[in-house]
Amino acid sequence: MSQLDIQAHVNQCVDAIPPTPPRKPPPFNPLNSTASSSKVLKPLSALQPFNTPSRDVKSETKDSVDSPGVFSVLMSSHKENEAWKEAAMAEDRNFRATKANGGRRKAPFYKVMQGMPIAVDAFRYGAIPGVTAYFLTHAHSDHYTNLSGSWKNGPIYCSEGTANLIVHMLGVDRKWVHALPMDVSAVIPNTGGVSVTLIEANHCPGSCLFLFEGVQTVNAGDSAYTSPFVGSKRTFRYLHCGDFRASPQHAMHPAVHGKKLDHVYLDTTYLDPKYCFPPQPQVISACAELAKRLVLGESLAAEGSKNSRVDNFFATRGKSKGKETSKAGMTLVIVGTYSIGKERVVKAIAKALQTKVYSDPRKAAILRCEADSELDAMLTSNPLEAGVHLLPLGTIASDRLKLYLEKWKGHFTKVIGFRPTGWTFTQASGSDTQPSIPSVIAKSQAKSFTWANINPMRASTTNMQLFGVPYSEHSSFFELTCFALSVDWGRMIATVNVGSEASRGKMAKWVEKWEAEKKKRGKVEVVPHRSPDYW
Repeated sequence: MSQLDIQAHVNQCVDAIPPTPPRKPPPFNPLNSTASSSKVLKPLSALQPFNTPSRDVKSETKDSVDSPGVFSVLMSSHKENEAWKEAAMAEDRNFRATKANGGRRKAPFYKVMQGMPIAVDAFRYGAIPGVTAYFLTHAHSDHYTNLSGSWKNGPIYCSEGTANLIVHMLGVDRKWVHALPMDVSAVIPNTGGVSVTLIEANHCPGSCLFLFEGVQTVNAGDSAYTSPFVGSKRTFRYLHCGDFRASPQHAMHPAVHGKKLDHVYLDTTYLDPKYCFPPQPQVISACAELAKRLVLGESLAAEGSKNSRVDNFFATRGKSKGKETSKAGMTLVIVGTYSIGKERVVKAIAKALQTKVYSDPRKAAILRCEADSELDAMLTSNPLEAGVHLLPLGTIASDRLKLYLEKWKGHFTKVIGFRPTGWTFTQASGSDTQPSIPSVIAKSQAKSFTWANINPMRASTTNMQLFGVPYSEHSSFFELTCFALSVDWGRMIATVNVGSEASRGKMAKWVEKWEAEKKKRGKVEVVPHRSPDYW
């Protein structure tokens, strides 16, 4: 797969403006606040009765199908290839709605849970035939495409944080939005008894994985290829990962550990061995420590730094150290963020510097939707009171930061810019592009990441330091590998970079290698990890 394919998915998340925002964005009112609405949204009870969905869309198999084996490939290779061709047509960028095509895009098969009237992150396809429940993994624009205040195609299920965000940002009518609790199994109405458990995705605030459990009752969706298990008594278990940063905690979650997952819908953004970036917690700690050292004027010389730009920055910073100590905040730290995301880096830096965080009113309103009390306490509407400012990720460039620093002339004299993205990381030339699974794990776990590993970008000067940081909110190749070896699954379905047969083929080869390694290991056990938060 090309870097452009992967970057397209990542970039769609970056500070995207909702396609059809309300003319006057409403003030933030959390959905779990009794003051926010006369009809407060509440999580569904795990014991809530369900209604059997309408079955007039596609005929269902009346006889129970107990063979072939449930964990065999559910589609023949030919049918699967045809289904992917359908999906590619559905995702055609040149698609235009006409009477001939029904006025809507057809939903790819991987957007609708097989045999269930449930669609995930599929709002761009309008009213999908047979679907009675629409799920949203998180509030990034490429996942809620076409969702707006005019939505009326069915109930939307998501986490509380995501519910707050789509009501605030998109003006979605509250009557459609149902916030579900985390880590609790809940039966979804009108799905034939399917239950869902929300699991923290470790991606952005409000993001979650969905674990669906239930029998197959209907061939919903647009795909011509149907399941032979509709009408059987077998219980199927699907894990939809949305976008996630895989960690041992996912594999050890009570709803996942020791359970057989029929399908795993996998975030394959970085399913390529050249993307084995450092653990997120280590990167967060490194950013906070580096920011603290820069602002306090501690030289890197003692650590053997050979970078003159950093040393010059420290030298000039040190000359005015006494003056700046008496006037806090003379060095401004700017963190590039998405509309939603990178909050962990922001909080860690603000904590290390013991300072407030400033963002423009639009961004601040979004942050307050996230229901993060720790972050709320850090926010200020006064830019001069904050030593950390938030800007869109794309503005962390020398020319733009120079202009931004000019705005605060007389208060801030230096600026440190952090650009946290997985695209900062590149493997050394000559790296093995087809490593063995054991070597992927061994090499990645042998490495660590500290502030000394963060080097300034070329455009840095004596009063402006820019740092590209290998911080990603998507799983690295190494983490995907560990996750695949740590859970028991029957079929892995890619959801990103699936637009070309070549890309799908490359990813399929790695899935085959995971399968082979699992068989070699025998019993499925969580890959040994350095911390519950990372492998």
